[in-house]
Amino acid sequence: MYYRTLLTIALTVGFMTAPCARAAVQVFACEPEWAALATEIGGDRVEAVSATNALQDPHFIQARPSLIAGIRRADLLICSGSGLEAGWLPLLLRKGNNPEIQPGKPGHLMASQSVKRLEIPAVLDRAQGDLHAEGNPHIQTDPRNLGIVARVIAERLQQIDAANASSYQQGLAAFEARWNEAVAGWQQQAAPLRGQRIVVHHRSWAYLINWLGLVEVATLESKPGVPPSAAHLGKLLDQLEASPAALIIRTPYQDAKPSQWLSSKTGIPHRALPFTVGGSPEATDLYQLFDSTIRTLLDGIRQ
Repeated sequence: MYYRTLLTIALTVGFMTAPCARAAVQVFACEPEWAALATEIGGDRVEAVSATNALQDPHFIQARPSLIAGIRRADLLICSGSGLEAGWLPLLLRKGNNPEIQPGKPGHLMASQSVKRLEIPAVLDRAQGDLHAEGNPHIQTDPRNLGIVARVIAERLQQIDAANASSYQQGLAAFEARWNEAVAGWQQQAAPLRGQRIVVHHRSWAYLINWLGLVEVATLESKPGVPPSAAHLGKLLDQLEASPAALIIRTPYQDAKPSQWLSSKTGIPHRALPFTVGGSPEATDLYQLFDSTIRTLLDGIRQ
């Protein structure tokens, strides 16, 4: 009886003092690409969740209680920034009240601040639509930007979890070697896309267009953030009948009807590109995201 009691006490104390089965760093990402990138670098030392999925417009989500709880647990916040999450992230940060991920802390990372941003407006005028003062925030559509942000994420992980710094360095080195090879391959595959004229639903693709040498000739929205109107689509029909494009593209969360209508009237193929991880059945990780994007573009212009 005495030994049984000692054994019970020992097991109880061991259970209470055993390390919690918790990843070293809790990452709260605003978009799926940043959760995926943090996991590529940190492996099982990182537990990453995303506030949004590929079928949601990241401009507009609700600050749900589950997201507030995620903010409270987070050691590292990774968002696109440049105003993309301005409608909901400040509320989450205020409600979550987590001092470790507030602006100015190592746990607060706005990915777009690390790359060269495109489309920074010279003049801010609300009459011009939903403009981002700090430039276009959709940096993830150029894989070279992900390589830059990966290095910043690795630095932050090392600051937050110094005991495992060498693991994050190794994770970054392994990712960079594989990623750089993949980017070179995508650029080679995408060579036929250079100079192709495209129509976009929203200015979601500035970095993809810049990377691949595509030519944007029209936007289904008359102004950023303004839904396509019949009058504007009519003008685009006249424009494209006079000077055709090769493809119409949109994200999975944007309304397909304007693209479909314009395609039916002009004969220009239309496609939804994944935009982020999970944006198509094939886009299950960062590598498949760009495999799927390039393949979809090539299939579209060859139709």
